[in-house]
Amino acid sequence: MYFFNPYTIQTSGPTMAFEDKIDILRQKLIDADAVVIGAGSGLSTAAGYTYTGERFDKYFSDFSKKYEFSDMYSGGFFPYQTMAEFWGFWCRYIWINRYAPIPSDLYQRILDLVKDKDYFVLTTNVDHCFQRAGFDKHRLFYTQGDYGLFQSSEPQGASAAKTYDNYDIIKQMILAEGYEIGDDYSLIIPDGASIKMSVPEELVPTCSDDGELMTTNLRCDDSFVEDAGWHKAAQRYNDFLRRHEGLKVVYLELGVGMNTPAIIKFPFWKNTEKNKNALYACVNYGEAGCSENIVKRSVCIDADINAVVDALKG
Repeated sequence: MYFFNPYTIQTSGPTMAFEDKIDILRQKLIDADAVVIGAGSGLSTAAGYTYTGERFDKYFSDFSKKYEFSDMYSGGFFPYQTMAEFWGFWCRYIWINRYAPIPSDLYQRILDLVKDKDYFVLTTNVDHCFQRAGFDKHRLFYTQGDYGLFQSSEPQGASAAKTYDNYDIIKQMILAEGYEIGDDYSLIIPDGASIKMSVPEELVPTCSDDGELMTTNLRCDDSFVEDAGWHKAAQRYNDFLRRHEGLKVVYLELGVGMNTPAIIKFPFWKNTEKNKNALYACVNYGEAGCSENIVKRSVCIDADINAVVDALKG
């Protein structure tokens, strides 16, 4: 969906060294009454969740050879002929991006920056890394879903506002393909094993409430299920913003692009504009900018998130 941008994006302005921007942001974080983190796909990428290259080849070389796609996103939208093969791909996709170890400690390092502050996290990421890294689950709002949840493909009746934990069934699929699962939940190919590309038909998940095929709880169309947990998280986020109106708030945006700016970026700009005590901080490699209306209360850092977090920790 396209959202009209009522602002002019300001990416230039007075030249300021990286170190000076870091000093300003560090002091603002120290002085802040609250920190609101807005996290986009760039943060997951910085944490090691790459969807091409070595990581893709490690887990999906068989699918790449058969269907000639070279990244996980393409594989996720590929029109497989059977649901058994569809879930053969998706069970690996979900496992490595939701249950297997987080590729780096970036999320823990971010937590170290804000753990002693009153914070809240708004994210479009669906890999659940914040909670897995130790962030308080009551301070998280995953707006776009969770790889760890299923929903009915045709939500109706009892399934209309309900999601379903998928850990057990995804684990069964992974084991049925021939993998072993390590103590740290990593995927292991046993010596001499031949990994299957499909799962047994009996493992193709159907909804216990309406009999329809299950699908991932990811926002891609108007069938996305916003369950009770989603609405409670939304309410907690709105309550957090209301409690801190007019106070010293840092809106710390990490890796958010312009794909869905109406969820994080535009509201952060608007909230900063309304609150003279707020600071908007945009950390985005190659796409750091802000509304021209808040240039004087913004720090835009065009750099890798890892480098910025390390510099802030000093």
